[in-house]
Amino acid sequence: MPERPGNITIHPAGVNTPLSIPLSQVLLKAGFPSPAQDYMEGDIDINNVLVRHKEATFYVRISGDSMAGASILDGDLAVVDRSLEPQDGDFVVAFVDGEPTIKQFRVEQHPGQSGTRAWLVPWNEHFPRIPINGGDVVLWGVVTFVIHEVKGTSHAPMPPSGRR
Repeated sequence: MPERPGNITIHPAGVNTPLSIPLSQVLLKAGFPSPAQDYMEGDIDINNVLVRHKEATFYVRISGDSMAGASILDGDLAVVDRSLEPQDGDFVVAFVDGEPTIKQFRVEQHPGQSGTRAWLVPWNEHFPRIPINGGDVVLWGVVTFVIHEVKGTSHAPMPPSGRR
């Protein structure tokens, strides 16, 4: 049964049943099309790609646009590993005053000052940075993958003319 804290839905990673999909041995370029069917390598279990620590991995549905600049969009599915320790630059799921959010974890060292200061940073200029200063922020897990649908969406701008 999925948990639903705040405005995100948290699902445990169900990896007991393999989820195999065909894998092409060709690396696809975002340019000239290639008939990849001629170069099929076999199957790949998508769970083995997305889930490193099955007991600590969850899927989280994203709500909102505070991370749109990082291409983490409303409705996306994030894969979150709770066993990983957040490092500077990682994207994390955190609880701020009990409310869930996804942000980038940043650590700043100020020249001439001792210690560091940590922040949760949105990728949308309309949202403020959130200082991490004790009990009001809980880092819940590290985002390892984000999955979003591209067919039929209008999230991405049109490429400049002449590019593919």
